[in-house]
Amino acid sequence: MPDFLSVTLSGHSPSVSAGETASLKWQWLDEGILLLTPHGSYAQSVVLSAGIHGNETAPIEVLNQLVSDLLAEKLSLAVRLLVILGNPPAIRAGERYLTADINRMFGRRYQNYPSSDETLRAEILEQKVLAFFAADSQSTRLHYDLHTAIRASHHTRFGLLPYQTTPYSSSMLRWLQDIELDALVMHTSAGGTFAHFSSEHCQAASCTLELGKALPFGENQLEQFRMVITGLRALVSGGRLPQRSIEEMKFYRVTKSLLKQHPDFRLWVADDTVNFTRFKQGTLLVEQHNECYRVEHEYEWILFPNPRVALGLRAGIMLVQMKQDELPQV
Repeated sequence: MPDFLSVTLSGHSPSVSAGETASLKWQWLDEGILLLTPHGSYAQSVVLSAGIHGNETAPIEVLNQLVSDLLAEKLSLAVRLLVILGNPPAIRAGERYLTADINRMFGRRYQNYPSSDETLRAEILEQKVLAFFAADSQSTRLHYDLHTAIRASHHTRFGLLPYQTTPYSSSMLRWLQDIELDALVMHTSAGGTFAHFSSEHCQAASCTLELGKALPFGENQLEQFRMVITGLRALVSGGRLPQRSIEEMKFYRVTKSLLKQHPDFRLWVADDTVNFTRFKQGTLLVEQHNECYRVEHEYEWILFPNPRVALGLRAGIMLVQMKQDELPQV
């Protein structure tokens, strides 16, 4: 097929919607959704998604190159693979989203929003992922949802584990270590993210990967994500990764979500505050009607501070550090 990203951006389906190479079969399932199946045996069913936020271009470029290399047989395929570019209209517009944030809509939460192209897209993505995993009940299930952050970060590469009541996959955690993430954050409550959906509703080992800061197409410095790219290529081809060669990954858990609940909401952090900025106990961070929030632990770190979100949405997350052995895994 023609270039995956180019076809997606065109707004039209490819002239041929299915085909095969010497080693795999491919099928265009919907706009920006491509299924690839190896001719040989496989043990894993893997979903790789990017572009849930349309202005987060680095992961889109990474997945597009991966697909191109698989179709050109520059890279072998050893897993059953579903590749998703999440929000094509927002990608075309270079915007985070057009109407509302899809990554708050999963788990049928789109029903709580006024109908739009993005609520419809969230429903379609749920259906495609459910069908993908349901088609093979024997293979191991994985989902990595690739993003970039709105602002800079003390940890350039980090992951977010969805809240789940069962232990996390130890093989997934080893892979996250080996791709040299700087930090891993464990959510402590359910959410509407794509990764949480695949974890809760498909029992997949899931993680959101955050790769640097959102930049326009062509301005990304992909070299800083070299090990992530290497890891994704090894994942789909059955290759092995070298052991981690940098300092150990840091672990955090969410201790507080800063919800914007009133028009007088104030988030007392500077506009240039980067992700994982540390605050001391007692520091005033939030003021709004009937609520003040001061840092409760000796130290807390802030993630995704954004006071300009709509009422009812999260304006930031507070974290505390944890040890790796506190993370339940199997």
